[in-house]
Amino acid sequence: MTESIETPIRRGVPLWVQIIIWLGLLALLFMVGRTLITRQQGTVQPGDVIPNFTLPLFSGYEYADKSEVELSDFSGKVVVINFWASWCNPCEQEAAELQQAWQLYEPTGQVVFLGADYVDTAPEALVHLQKYGITFPNGPDMGTRISQLFRIQGVPETYFIDKTGVLRYVQVGPFSSVGQIQSQIDILLSE
Repeated sequence: MTESIETPIRRGVPLWVQIIIWLGLLALLFMVGRTLITRQQGTVQPGDVIPNFTLPLFSGYEYADKSEVELSDFSGKVVVINFWASWCNPCEQEAAELQQAWQLYEPTGQVVFLGADYVDTAPEALVHLQKYGITFPNGPDMGTRISQLFRIQGVPETYFIDKTGVLRYVQVGPFSSVGQIQSQIDILLSE
């Protein structure tokens, strides 16, 4: 008597599933590689043209009654972009200086300050802004889109953009005086 042994039929993973898995892995490798290359580049450098971006603004910190602004809205003006966070102690050290500098230049209409709140929550950010009497336009950097555009290394970092949209100076770390801020702005205004 011979017994017949039935071997189960092995079915492989369908081809379409294999293709999806391989495409997913390739996409992941591409994203990791792109991130590594971007990180090696460091922050944007003076001389770089800054691409247009949109910054949503906190309620009470709008600009010209706009709830969001684009960099292109400020063509012909000097733009000072400060990346900060409520949890950042050095950001607290420079908050008063930034506000004083803003008060000096706001009446001229030639300079715009923008605050980009980095990896924070709105309630804490608003407490910080009120605590230091900040009045210039400020908003959350949603999903860190803008900070990734500038490839910031941490906070505070401040970027001075000339009237033509070209980055001219980067301040990594807090300012020590209003004069330090003024000296960079005055150079750009005299050009």
